[in-house]
Amino acid sequence: MVAVKAETESMKKKELVHSPILTYFSVITLLSTCPPFVILLWYTMVHQDGSILNTFNYLKEHGIEGFVNIWPKPTAVAWKIIACYALFEAALQLWLPGKTVEGPVSPTGNKPVYKANGVLAYAVTLVTYISLWWFGIFNPTVVYDHLGEIYSALIFGSLIFCVFLYIKGHLAPSSTDSGSSGNIIFDFYWGMELYPRIGKNFDIKVFTNCRFGMMSWAVLAVTYCIKQYETNGKVADSMLVNTVLMLVYITKFFWWEAGYWNTMDIAHDRAGFYICWGCLVWVPSIYTSPGMYLVNHPVNLGTQLAISILIAGILCIYINYDCDRQRQEFRRTNGKSLVWGKAPGKIVASYTTTKGETKTSLLLTSGWWGLSRHFHYVPEIMAAFFWTVPSLFNNFLPYFYFVFLTILLFDRAKRDDNRCRSKYGKYWKTYCTKVPYRIIPWIY
Repeated sequence: MVAVKAETESMKKKELVHSPILTYFSVITLLSTCPPFVILLWYTMVHQDGSILNTFNYLKEHGIEGFVNIWPKPTAVAWKIIACYALFEAALQLWLPGKTVEGPVSPTGNKPVYKANGVLAYAVTLVTYISLWWFGIFNPTVVYDHLGEIYSALIFGSLIFCVFLYIKGHLAPSSTDSGSSGNIIFDFYWGMELYPRIGKNFDIKVFTNCRFGMMSWAVLAVTYCIKQYETNGKVADSMLVNTVLMLVYITKFFWWEAGYWNTMDIAHDRAGFYICWGCLVWVPSIYTSPGMYLVNHPVNLGTQLAISILIAGILCIYINYDCDRQRQEFRRTNGKSLVWGKAPGKIVASYTTTKGETKTSLLLTSGWWGLSRHFHYVPEIMAAFFWTVPSLFNNFLPYFYFVFLTILLFDRAKRDDNRCRSKYGKYWKTYCTKVPYRIIPWIY
């Protein structure tokens, strides 16, 4: 219990990257504004020609009553679509075969075990979805036509799910990697449990983050493409570039899914509103928004420009993948792999666990990771730009995801640096001397 309490207090302190007042304000603001923003974004994209000014003028004229009127009520159709999709993905997560993979050792000494069947689940999902359309069994345009109702249902359903996670964290935690900060708002927002599960094998964060959130991104990308085809009789090259780049990125994600289980999202951030509501609602709405915009705003880029954007985007996705692969291979071989054909630069950093045990980690200081401490965020941000830029620049809103992602990753880099500084102490200081830039080489 002492170790759990110490780990809990340590975790919560690390979340307070900013001042306590600013942190409180940020958390309460996000809890209260994210749900209505999802509806406003959908309404603006679908009903106001993607124009923020049009939506502003509407709200200015009609006020709160106008906002209430545009918020779709969750319908039976929306709930059925969500339920069928969620049950299908949960079944694939549980029943598809996959290699057993261990996650990193947690602060309290637990080592989570996963079944790596993401690629197979991804392939089965897309083949099934496209086949249902191709053979006339289910038309994906139904999803688009009920999108507002689906988002509304997800908003309320996911809030209830987060309440369930909060209660479960108090009453029936799945492991010792759980605890309360003593603040109900922070516990709800940041979460109580690091590795919550239902039963022994159903990992909740793998479901919310990977199999619901990321998978819905791919499903909706295909949906938008089919909707444009059904409406116009063809798919514009702008939509093709957007869809292909998103699908390449998501394919990369599931190919590398076992590596994702070692990242901050899974290994450090707990299951609360921030992660779980974000993956259940924010990902299928905000992350897919450039494609949502292109449905009704097809742009003819021309072959040369379309191919140029496509190549640039794929290159960014590859670099992002190679950054993660390079570090993963470095860790797998205990620092003995070659990095860009040479022996890797590294720092052997020791740290003390909450149980008082001394352990060591290897910090990579060469290759992509010698350019900056979080260089992999640079190609990820640029990839988002390239799958958004086919919408051109008539409206700002398609670029909201790009702006949001930039802010998110810069904040995540700051939080990760603070966590590592606290964990590694003098070794992190030495690491920062060798790799002085946080994200953008020679700039920041």
